[in-house]
Amino acid sequence: MPNPQELIAYLDGLTEPHIVLDPDYRIIAANAAYERDYGNGQKVVGRCCYQVSHHIDVPCDQAGESCPMARSRQSGQVERVLHLHHTAHGEEYVHIELTPVMGEDGQAAFYVEKMAAMPLASSAPAAQGLIGRSSAFQHMLDLLARVAPSNASVLLLGESGTGKELLARAIHEASPRARKPLVVVDCASLTESLFESELFGHDRGAFTGANQAKAGLVEAAHGGTLFLDEVGDIPLAMQVKLLRLLESGTHRRVGSTELRHTDLRIVAATHRDLATMVAQGDFREDLYYRLSVFPIAVPPLRERHGDMALLVPALLERVAPQRRMRLSAAALAVLERQHFRGNVRELRNLLERSALLCDGQTLEADHIALALSTGGGERERLPPPSAATPVHSLQAASDEQLRRLLAAHQGSRAELAAQLGMSERTLYRKLKSLG
Repeated sequence: MPNPQELIAYLDGLTEPHIVLDPDYRIIAANAAYERDYGNGQKVVGRCCYQVSHHIDVPCDQAGESCPMARSRQSGQVERVLHLHHTAHGEEYVHIELTPVMGEDGQAAFYVEKMAAMPLASSAPAAQGLIGRSSAFQHMLDLLARVAPSNASVLLLGESGTGKELLARAIHEASPRARKPLVVVDCASLTESLFESELFGHDRGAFTGANQAKAGLVEAAHGGTLFLDEVGDIPLAMQVKLLRLLESGTHRRVGSTELRHTDLRIVAATHRDLATMVAQGDFREDLYYRLSVFPIAVPPLRERHGDMALLVPALLERVAPQRRMRLSAAALAVLERQHFRGNVRELRNLLERSALLCDGQTLEADHIALALSTGGGERERLPPPSAATPVHSLQAASDEQLRRLLAAHQGSRAELAAQLGMSERTLYRKLKSLG
């Protein structure tokens, strides 16, 4: 068994951060990369790993995290987890791999821990990429980190608007195929007559209007990733030809007898229940199992508790990049009470509409309420505020903001008073002052 100092002499030549831990979580050696990224100018040797990376005083598993050392003690094997670590650049997602080094008694004498940053996701508001820190988001991200470096087919299962295409791009960019193309196929927009030609290409004269040969999207994705969005909408007659591509890596252009070979990875996504479709005979069972080698459930926005405060600034930056808009605490409280059946896509649309209704730089609760009221079915999802989540008060609203809110309100005076968190008497006085 190598001693820790001999081991760290080897690890010091590695570019990724590594540490050696004793069974009590204490760092007994650290390479230069770890000192640079996690030391923050302080000595790390002699401190516990959770003190350095999490700034807490108890092991991760006692603070609601998944501790790789605790898991390794049970399994006796290498363990991998995804954590949020404090780094020299702030909080970042880090993929951790912990390896036990066994002593002569068959027990782990010490542990080697390797850290690999995940730049594709952020725990803070960002203009691009995956954003979140909720437990549901982190669980999904952990699965993504495990499957991305492989060549396994991935099936993303989630409601419309949850960002499945963004996830597919993250999988592609974290894979060895990142330098090759990611080709997106919108299966819902292709009719049965167009699907085969678009996907596999066609030869000249294959059908009326085919004046020249055309390569399909499968050939365009050679060496890279083919993303089949809304795969549940693929016509049943075309599913067998897609299955042949997955099983053999071969296809034929429409009108051709030549068998072509393609090297690609498949990532598919759907909001449909494919298992039910299989039972009903609307989706091939063999294709379903070929696509779902590694399924990932994409959580809806309503299950990502706490992520709203991170997503809103990033979305505002995208919908109104020149305005540097902010969201008040009361407006955030209103958003957090919405169901958002359309998930992040619906949230983005609501924020864009709210920004257009706001003349300043701060979105207030009445801007959100007005945007909800102009959104048809969305308005009914706004419940009366509770004392714990007050909305923007009428007294703080400008006369112009109030007039817009009143013009959009279609219910009773009592409902409006409840929405604004005040008595009917106070509302009456304000209405009277406005004539």
